[in-house]
Amino acid sequence: MTPEHGDVKLDGWIILDKPLGLSSAQGVAAIKRILRQAGLPRPKIGHGGTLDPLATGVLPIALGEATKLAGRMLDATKGYDFTVGWGRATSTEDAEGETIATSEVRPDAAAIAAVLPRFTGPIVQVPPAYSALKVDGQRAYALARAGETVELAARNVTIHALTLLEATADSATFSASVSKGTYIRSLARDIALALGTVGHVTMLRRTKAGPFRLEQAISLDKLTALVQGAQLEQAILPLMAGLDDIPALTIDPDQAAALRQGRKLTGHPATPGTYLACLGSVPVALVEIDQQEVRVLRGFNI
Repeated sequence: MTPEHGDVKLDGWIILDKPLGLSSAQGVAAIKRILRQAGLPRPKIGHGGTLDPLATGVLPIALGEATKLAGRMLDATKGYDFTVGWGRATSTEDAEGETIATSEVRPDAAAIAAVLPRFTGPIVQVPPAYSALKVDGQRAYALARAGETVELAARNVTIHALTLLEATADSATFSASVSKGTYIRSLARDIALALGTVGHVTMLRRTKAGPFRLEQAISLDKLTALVQGAQLEQAILPLMAGLDDIPALTIDPDQAAALRQGRKLTGHPATPGTYLACLGSVPVALVEIDQQEVRVLRGFNI
C-alpha cells in the first residue's frame, strides 16, 4: 500500500544526481514514474539544463510552478569536474566516439598548468559536431551520425575558473566554472591541442548549476526510498531555492493582488533590477523594477 503523503505541494526543485548512461529526458521520466507509482499528483515537470548521457551530477528538476524558472537555469553558471585522457581524439570528443587521431605526447603537470591561463576568462571555442545545436534546422549530432561534415560557428564563452586537480601519466582531471554555452568536450579538446597532443573527455561530472550544488543532489534510489516512506518533502527544495541570487521585494496584499493580475505597480522606491516579490513568505512574482515601475516577469500560482 502506498504511504499517505498528506498535502504535499509539488512546487519546487528536486536536484537529481543524474547517473551515468541516462539522458536528461530519461531522468525527468524516471522522476515522473516514481511520483506516479507513489500515487502523488502529477505536476508540470522539466529540467534546467541538459546533461550528456555520459555525464553525471547536478540536474535541476523543476516541479509545478518552478517550471517557470527552468529557463533561468539554462543561463546560469555551471561547475564541472572532468578528466581528459591524452593521446586519443574521438569523433564525439568523449569516450563514446570512434578514434579519429592519436598522439604519443603525454604532458606533465607543469606543462598542463602552464597552458591553463590561456583557457581562463573570455575565450572562443567551436562546439562539438556531436551536439544538440541546429544546422539548417537539423540537430548537429544527427547530421554527424549520418556521416555528414558538420561545421559549427565559433562562439564566445567565459571560463570563470579552471583548476588542475590531478595529473597522471595518461590523463588529467580538472575543475571548471563556466558560462552558458560552454562545451567541456571542446575545452578538453583545445587544452590537449595546446599541449601538442590530442585528447577526449573520459569523465564529466556537473558539480553546480546556478544556485544548486552537488551536496543537494539526490540519487533516484534515494528519491524512491523517500517517496515510499512518505518523506518526499525531504527531497524537494522550495521554489525560492532557484532564486537565491535574486533579492526579495516585500509587498502588501493589495500589491500582491495587482501583480497576480499582471498589473504594474508604480512609484516603488527600490533600486532598478530583478526582484522576487513576496507576500510574507509566499512568492508572488518575479518582477523587474525600472524607473520606479514594477513589471511582472513570471507570476506564481502559490
